[in-house]
Amino acid sequence: MGKIISIANQKGGVGKTTTSINLSASLAALDQKTLLIDADPQANSTSGCGIDPRSVKYSIYESLVSEIPVRDIVEQTSTPNLFIIPSHLDLVGAEIELINSTEREHVLAKAIHPIKDDYDYIIIDCSPSLGLITINALAASDSVIIPVQCEFFALEGLGKLLNTIQIVQQSINENLSIEGILLTMYDSRLRLSNQVADEVKMHFESLVFDTIIHRNTRLSEAPSIGQPVISFDIESKGASNYLNLAKELIEKNSIKV
Repeated sequence: MGKIISIANQKGGVGKTTTSINLSASLAALDQKTLLIDADPQANSTSGCGIDPRSVKYSIYESLVSEIPVRDIVEQTSTPNLFIIPSHLDLVGAEIELINSTEREHVLAKAIHPIKDDYDYIIIDCSPSLGLITINALAASDSVIIPVQCEFFALEGLGKLLNTIQIVQQSINENLSIEGILLTMYDSRLRLSNQVADEVKMHFESLVFDTIIHRNTRLSEAPSIGQPVISFDIESKGASNYLNLAKELIEKNSIKV
């Protein structure tokens, strides 16, 4: 049975999409059949996997609003074992269109339920908000990974996100758990990065992943050519970091590589 994991933080620029793309590609490289769902209207995960959002026939929007079966939307990426349900700018309007739907928080869960067992992992890239689409992602997920950047104001808004997760656990998805907090954009040369990392570990202890994502130029360059960093530069620090994160995730879920 596949595990569904949302990558969420309403704060922008923390590495959600970078993590979604590269964790998914790394899991795929470790022989885990992986589906990436782009639930962000900016569609950066879609373009970051080499697919032009303007050229897709169907996107996650059509599944949520027009009930197009997700099997008809899934696309193969250039990375073996990695598939994607693309996004489109139209997703911006989905929250308004779903507002009067019955069980509006469970639309995504119902859409992906038929294919859950087709994959080892399903990763959902959430938008930088706590709106209805993100709530749908959390309602559909088994767990959530929270990226936190090692910069000033790193913990800003984290309390609000944790409160939202608690509300979802209490009223919508009692099985939702926190998979872990992921430190991103770490620069060992900066005292601030070390201070933030220490502070997050002190506050959240075992919830923090052992793997830390370092600030890495190749990691920033890879999306511009529509490739995960392991395809763009397997020797880079970014590729190494995300492969280690994927291994840690697999080990944590007792799946042997």
